[in-house]
Amino acid sequence: MNATAVVLSAVVLAGLVALAAAAWPVAAGAAVEEPAYEVLEQDGAFELRRYPALLAAETTVTGADFESAGDVAFGRLFRYISGNNAARREIAMTAPVVQERGTEIAMTAPVVQSAGEGGYRVAFLVPSAYTAETVPRPLDPAVSIRATPERLVAALRYSGSWSERNWSRHEEELRAGLAPRGLVADGEAIIARYDAPFMPWPLRRNEVLIPVRRDAGGEAARPD
Repeated sequence: MNATAVVLSAVVLAGLVALAAAAWPVAAGAAVEEPAYEVLEQDGAFELRRYPALLAAETTVTGADFESAGDVAFGRLFRYISGNNAARREIAMTAPVVQERGTEIAMTAPVVQSAGEGGYRVAFLVPSAYTAETVPRPLDPAVSIRATPERLVAALRYSGSWSERNWSRHEEELRAGLAPRGLVADGEAIIARYDAPFMPWPLRRNEVLIPVRRDAGGEAARPD
């Protein structure tokens, strides 16, 4: 399986830096909400996590490569949290941003982006103070709110660039470690990016996330 990744050009990077500088509270020293999860197993940079049900604002970009899709998607989602919603309300930025390949987004808990025949899906996690009933409705028809169920997720943390090569290498490492741990992939791989684009590459916190199930003779197991 070929991994697709974010490789920011100078022009795209300049645009994202400008947006992130305005949006990312970390720059001002404020806390950014991250999704709560339970760590079930840990081995170095590997973790097996149980995530609760989550809400995410997501968008799909078609007819573009990964880099361009990420730029377009970030702009749409940034406008949504900046007040382009039915409540005309600003919504706090969260981390990570997640990007995933495939026709269905598996989870949203950083910014996430994915690629496949259905295009690229990118998502922001909705702050936990909102419910499906209270989250502001997007005015842009290209942005939607998705509820994701509780699930098991295998995670591998790494630093460095958001390049395809970097992500692909760590995705392969994570996939290779699933079977020895009695796990089976149950969804597409996700790149989770926790830091703003202006964070120096060596200091960035990135993760590969793969929804999984326990290997129970081919039968899906509930998250436990």
